[in-house]
Amino acid sequence: MECNLPERPEFSNKGTFGKILNIAGSEYYTGAAYLSSIAALKVGCGYVALATSPKVMSAVQSMSPDIVYVPITKVKEIIPKYDVVSIGCGLSVETSTKILFKSVLTALASLDKTVIIDADGLNILASMKKPSKLPENLIITPHPMEASRLLNVDIDKILAKPVDYAKKLSKKYSCTTVLKLHSTVVCSKNMELYINDTGNSSLAKAGTGDILTGIVAGLSAQKMSNFDAAKLGVYLHGLTGEIASSMLTEYSVLASDLLKYIPLAIIDILSKQSDKD
Repeated sequence: MECNLPERPEFSNKGTFGKILNIAGSEYYTGAAYLSSIAALKVGCGYVALATSPKVMSAVQSMSPDIVYVPITKVKEIIPKYDVVSIGCGLSVETSTKILFKSVLTALASLDKTVIIDADGLNILASMKKPSKLPENLIITPHPMEASRLLNVDIDKILAKPVDYAKKLSKKYSCTTVLKLHSTVVCSKNMELYINDTGNSSLAKAGTGDILTGIVAGLSAQKMSNFDAAKLGVYLHGLTGEIASSMLTEYSVLASDLLKYIPLAIIDILSKQSDKD
């Protein structure tokens, strides 16, 4: 892994390390909202606001005092206050959500912000004709089935040639693509490639993708480029899974367990950076 963790200047405040607006969660997917928000904070982001429904807000508030909460109805008017917007984790694909997603995407298209689309956000995007204008700094994080919907191709073709189809996604949506596989492929909008070599079967659990979205968003908020944030994000995510499974076994790691082991993965990366220096 070539890129280093973002620097932590001594003279700083929460704004120094970025502000994220995370639009996530729905009645049956409250965990996605929690996991993606906390993961961003765990990698060093200074401030995460979760925009969600009242039921989800109430549930997540009981789990964490570290997240700021915003009514989902206020999203469009507060977008300009944030450095990074992540959207899609556990969002659902109901009609009201589709309307919200499209209006948020339209608002973001004219703003200079990093935007990360995952999960149901990708499913809604796949159901749309290609928008006339997408955010300039866009990261998408599909697994193979979501990629097949986005490209309208059979999933077996994507599994057979993941690098080729990661490139097709980056070209189609003019974005950085994180195609999540055993060896995750990251492709920038300029066709730069990185194939990740960390991780194991412990990450084959519901919720781990939400953790990855939060990690990438948190690194992006700290002024990393889209490609570097995605590369380091998947590396750190995989390393966290390896460390967690060394303690808990690959069978027993839960997505929520990963939050506890992110700091150990960061310590490992910092140690390697120090050795290089």
